[in-house]
Amino acid sequence: MDGSVREAAESFLSVLSDGQRDVATYPFDGAERTTWAYTPGPRGGLALADMDAPQRAAALALLEAGLSAGGARTARAVMGLEPVLRALEEAAGRPGYERRDPEHYWFSVFGDPSRTGPWGWRVGGHHVCVHVNAVGDAAATVPLFLGANPARVPDGPQRGLRVLAAEEDRARDLLAALGADERTAALVSPDAPPDIRTGNAVRADIAAVPTGVSWGDLGSAGRAALERLLDVYLGRFRVPPEVDVPALTFAWAGSTTPGEGHYYALRSGTFLVEYDNTQDGANHVHTVVRDVRRDWAVDLLAAHYRTAH
Repeated sequence: MDGSVREAAESFLSVLSDGQRDVATYPFDGAERTTWAYTPGPRGGLALADMDAPQRAAALALLEAGLSAGGARTARAVMGLEPVLRALEEAAGRPGYERRDPEHYWFSVFGDPSRTGPWGWRVGGHHVCVHVNAVGDAAATVPLFLGANPARVPDGPQRGLRVLAAEEDRARDLLAALGADERTAALVSPDAPPDIRTGNAVRADIAAVPTGVSWGDLGSAGRAALERLLDVYLGRFRVPPEVDVPALTFAWAGSTTPGEGHYYALRSGTFLVEYDNTQDGANHVHTVVRDVRRDWAVDLLAAHYRTAH
């Protein structure tokens, strides 16, 4: 972890009032640090809606410091879909459209970034869940969830916009690159699950994530396509998680026809990626990157407590 993440956290806290700081901060060892959800609704922490312009700028700078430039752009684009979704739901007469708001994202800091002990931060809201947990100069940025509703904007000034386009397109490129036997191994079910299998559990059940076909059983075209798909997810991170590529697997469930419900997963050891597009007529994407060994920096914390205590 470079010093910019710590500096961004300290800067964010410095521009808050005492009352706002009380709302935004939590002890590092409390249960709130591993509490997360990707559905709409209030979160712990301080919302963008309750900040002035300089405070919002500092909060968003924290988000940008924790992700790669591309990852931060994608997260901001996901947040920017809220007014689009609000307009679509209002036009359709769906109740609750008022909750769709690009300022309904909550920022929290855990522990004290100015001290030497473990600390972290979270950005939470509809379809954006970013968690950074730091120990010394090392940090974990998983779980990392990004979603898109709508996956493809059907109407209005942004018609045709696809915030998570590469996540689908490169997976379909991979399917097209597979030979007949490889494709048979990859297609694990004709039915896609209604959501990512690991949900928002504190500890992901990696056994629930299918494996399908392995990198080692693919030809050169399939291997290259699988690595390009993996790169989409690793590209979200400032420091990407380590992945044992030769151990990587790819599984697809559901229809292979564009516009119909589908799901896929990548797995390698304790690392996993899930993608699901089944809701709202297969126009609502959920994606998550996790590592059971590294989620919430459990491995870093274990090493820290062994040496420090």
